[in-house]
Amino acid sequence: MIIQTGMRTDIPAFYSQWFTERLKEGYVLVRNPYNPTSVTRYNLNPDVVDLIGFCTKNPTPMLPYMDLLGPYGQYWFVTITPYGKDIEPNVPDCSEIMDAFCRLSDIVGINSIGWRYDPIIINEDWDAIRHIESFRRMADRLDGYTDTCIISFIDLYEKVKRNYPEVRPVSREDRIRLTKAFVDIGKKHNMTIKPCGEGTELSTLGADCSGCMTVQTYERAIGKNLNIPYTPAARSECACYLSGDIGQYNTCSHLCRYCYANSDADAVRSNMRRHEPDSPLLIGHLMPEDTVRQAKQKSWIDPQLRLDVFGV
Repeated sequence: MIIQTGMRTDIPAFYSQWFTERLKEGYVLVRNPYNPTSVTRYNLNPDVVDLIGFCTKNPTPMLPYMDLLGPYGQYWFVTITPYGKDIEPNVPDCSEIMDAFCRLSDIVGINSIGWRYDPIIINEDWDAIRHIESFRRMADRLDGYTDTCIISFIDLYEKVKRNYPEVRPVSREDRIRLTKAFVDIGKKHNMTIKPCGEGTELSTLGADCSGCMTVQTYERAIGKNLNIPYTPAARSECACYLSGDIGQYNTCSHLCRYCYANSDADAVRSNMRRHEPDSPLLIGHLMPEDTVRQAKQKSWIDPQLRLDVFGV
């Protein structure tokens, strides 16, 4: 099966010690975000976990523990954007993250790491020209360390509108202009541009609109085929496989203005005070009223060789 770590929080950036303890202990407990007394136990064992997916804005704290991840397949999406502290208050400077990205790529390999340049925000400080210039500089630095760049334009979820009321949707004109420019830059650096949750409209500009966290992405990372059970997509325009997430909402201290996973900064601070690295739960401990169920887990690796995975 696949374990996800990054749809609800940033585990490598803020909870790397906790995660390494979970790997050593061989299991993790996860609260259902919609039914908090319902807890799922996942075994962390390479016999049943084929791949662990990461989404992070800062992989640096996890780098000293990469040996523990060696037995597992991995795929890392690292978000690197050029914004300042007014939009991303606690994200390290992008130059630091690019250096960490390159170090991580040297460890896991180019098939197991992708760059996310998202969300794209257009405002008085960040027009299309500035985005294109920033993207070009970043692509220059990351050349040879990834062949995939995920882009997306800001989505105005209710949490986003509440925490970032001045944000505005990106016009169709700017979406097309930016995608075309990014595709052209990507070609020079052997990077495929993949829009995330943007439908298929941008495919006419040379973007790959097949999805980012797809089964094919994971198969390429581990060099094996997977027989993954059907799971409905979270959004109709999304082809990503996102189940099995071990994170928790309202726990990411980057506090980005556009974040959909945090309701407000006070909730994040409250939860982080309750975090204990030795607990099997990311936040707090089991309570008497909790019900724990063991997840059904098995390897999804297909023993039959299909040559298309290897590009033959």
